[in-house]
Amino acid sequence: MNWEVIFRPESLALFGQGVLTTLALLGSSLAVGGVLALLFALALTGPSRLLQRLVGAYTFVIRGTPLLIQVYLIYYGLGQLEWIQARWDSIWPWTHFKEPFFCALLAFSVNTAGYTAEMLAGAIRETAAGEIEAAQAFGMSRAQVMLHIVLPGALRRTLPAYSNEVVMMLHSTSLASAVPAMLDITAAASRIYSDFYLPFEAYLSAAALYLVGTFTLIGLFKLAERRYLAHLSPR
Repeated sequence: MNWEVIFRPESLALFGQGVLTTLALLGSSLAVGGVLALLFALALTGPSRLLQRLVGAYTFVIRGTPLLIQVYLIYYGLGQLEWIQARWDSIWPWTHFKEPFFCALLAFSVNTAGYTAEMLAGAIRETAAGEIEAAQAFGMSRAQVMLHIVLPGALRRTLPAYSNEVVMMLHSTSLASAVPAMLDITAAASRIYSDFYLPFEAYLSAAALYLVGTFTLIGLFKLAERRYLAHLSPR
């Protein structure tokens, strides 16, 4: 073992840049995917059968195919189409497809949106009929019932399952290293491995960083569950 190489300033700077890229990718994909998931969940539980089938087909495909394949399809597929490349210097949004970070972000966002939408839709369906009837008795419209009664309860009930999705997304960001010019934690470890041929030191360091991130996220979600799901705890 040669840990001295890992603790060199240049190696630490490399891992530091990888951590920043991983956190930026995770936060951005969760934000974009969260907005999409909310819209998809409303479509899945809404009155339109057409929207239900379209979004249902989307979530089926997303959950039925590997994330790595989705990354490849967006970066090496969509990003390499001549029609898009002819427009990515001047026409929005195609201008972003020449950026590796955008391609990775798009893949992770549509992936987490598919999983989160199904979780949120299930929580919406589990809303007690009595809550809805009580809200309607107060004269609330359908939109007000959804906004003030159904969605807040569904979001709280989704927290435990969503915490697993966030942790899985943190681990999945390691697939961003498959996109050239993306320097996430795994890519930083791979670069150290290729430069110094230290596989154990490089990848054990990367594993330690992911482990710290995982336990941090779990701790934050535990605090959120105590705050928002305290009424479900046994007394």
